[in-house]
Amino acid sequence: MHPNKTFRKTDREHTLDFARKRGFGILALNGPEGPLAAHIPFTISPDGREIDMHILRSNPVAAALDTPQKALLAVSGPDAYISPDWYGIENQVPTWNYVAVHLRGTLRRLPPEDLPASLEKLSETFETRLAPKPVWKMDKVDADILARMQRTLVPIRMSVSTADSTWKLGQNKPPSATQGAAAGLATSDIGQEIAAMAALLKSPR
Repeated sequence: MHPNKTFRKTDREHTLDFARKRGFGILALNGPEGPLAAHIPFTISPDGREIDMHILRSNPVAAALDTPQKALLAVSGPDAYISPDWYGIENQVPTWNYVAVHLRGTLRRLPPEDLPASLEKLSETFETRLAPKPVWKMDKVDADILARMQRTLVPIRMSVSTADSTWKLGQNKPPSATQGAAAGLATSDIGQEIAAMAALLKSPR
């Protein structure tokens, strides 16, 4: 997380809500031979205390969970390069604005019988956002095919101990400067989700 507390004033509830809506991040932990990372979808419980995920049985992360491990789930939001020319004020330097969430806690492997419910919850979470399309259900898959697929997966859960976030949106600049940066992004393709970043710059947290 950014060391400047100006960019870290977002409360836990909003931090978790942002991660919940994204639903995808990088899970990282220390393995026996060094750091391990997996790009992974997830769901967060309503109280924000638990994160449910699943991972391929062949993934080294799964092998590292013979015992519970400390882990980090990093969730990225919009990011963009900001040119100092856009601020409309003197003596500025280039920077990169971004949104990021770090969720830390203890990661453990769940018993195999927990997998179907975890998969159902994950798919339903995102399928309901596609309304009015009917929600896809796992019973649309042949039972034998589904069973074979599920044998390749391991359900895992992280108990969340801390939820931190950085919202680096030019809060240390005058409002006219951030508005200028938002307008300047209309001419840029350096970053991810630039339109979303421009919207955030227009009303930084």
